[in-house]
Amino acid sequence: MRRPTVTAVLAAASLLLVAGCSSGGDGFPGERKATGAADGDSPSANGSSGPAAAAPAKGSVRVERTVATKLTSPWGLAPLPGGDLLVSSRDTGKIVRVGAEDGGQTELGTVPGVAAAGEGGLLGIALSPDYASDHMVYAYFTTDSDNRIARMSYDEKKPAGRRLGAPNTVFRGIPKGSNHNGGRIAFGPDKMLYAGTGESGQRDLAQDEKSFGGKILRMTPDGQPAPGNPRPGSVVYTLGHRNVQGLAWDADKRLWASEFGQDTWDELNLIEPGKNYGWPVVEGKGGGDGKSGYAAPVEQWKTSEASPSGLAYAKGSLWMAGLRGERLWRVPLKGARPVAEPQSFLEKKYGRLRTVVPTDDGGLWLTTSNTDGRGDPTGEDDRLLRLKVS
Repeated sequence: MRRPTVTAVLAAASLLLVAGCSSGGDGFPGERKATGAADGDSPSANGSSGPAAAAPAKGSVRVERTVATKLTSPWGLAPLPGGDLLVSSRDTGKIVRVGAEDGGQTELGTVPGVAAAGEGGLLGIALSPDYASDHMVYAYFTTDSDNRIARMSYDEKKPAGRRLGAPNTVFRGIPKGSNHNGGRIAFGPDKMLYAGTGESGQRDLAQDEKSFGGKILRMTPDGQPAPGNPRPGSVVYTLGHRNVQGLAWDADKRLWASEFGQDTWDELNLIEPGKNYGWPVVEGKGGGDGKSGYAAPVEQWKTSEASPSGLAYAKGSLWMAGLRGERLWRVPLKGARPVAEPQSFLEKKYGRLRTVVPTDDGGLWLTTSNTDGRGDPTGEDDRLLRLKVS
């Protein structure tokens, strides 16, 4: 099914924005040429230099172990120094610490103000880039009026259930809805905070430069527009998104995002500052050929095969968790281009898959999402898995 287009005036405005903000030597932070090979000697994720090697065409996945079971609507996942993980519960508003070795669960506290309904609630979490000194945890969550981002201190010395400090809101005003709330947050290699948002079911917001809905936002840790953004004084980094729930950087610091389509195509996008990714004018690669002014996705999937949420980079590949598709997708890369067709793993074995995060040793953490009201939970759901990948 094709989506209805926005008005001609709105489309024209979109094209003007892209023409003024597309890549071409403007030097926006995070901007990379979308060419096949890595661009010369660039720093990799582990601090080494040199072009990133191409990932093999075929990979493998093995579930090393089930780390934790009976998690309630897990959404965000943040590894702590030392190996344990923080997990956010969408429906309860709680943040739980999970032991990486024994799977023990310790409730840290409930984020006040969370209004869980539909796809809204306590969503993404991330650690401050200066966590070792400030012990700050960031959370993206839905309130009665909007979606917002707040930070809280984490004091391990306090009693269980009281270890989170009062939230300090750093950013507010992201549109909320019963669905399409976005929710993924992550700190980039530049130590800026990125947030994937949804258009809250109001399609035209994705093309509205003044709205924070249907965007990828880039801001300082204090919630201010980040230096070098496409539009000075604005947190908007890219526009034309339907519902972004996956953000990841590859070894050459390119930003990638996974995005829900509607009836036809889900997308994997290479994110470049100021670009317009087309929603609701186009869906998938149809029409997004560069000539139209809209950035085309690098890969696309039928919505029955994906409905992507989390996204991670490990072992030269992007790994994308599928909800409706109930599988983990691998996209092997050489520079900014896939070197082979996407490969799927774990299909129908664990149900809906929500969040995937790299481990320190090149593996993956993966959470299921069967207790979110749309899955078919077993007595063990939801689960946190540790994967060995290649």
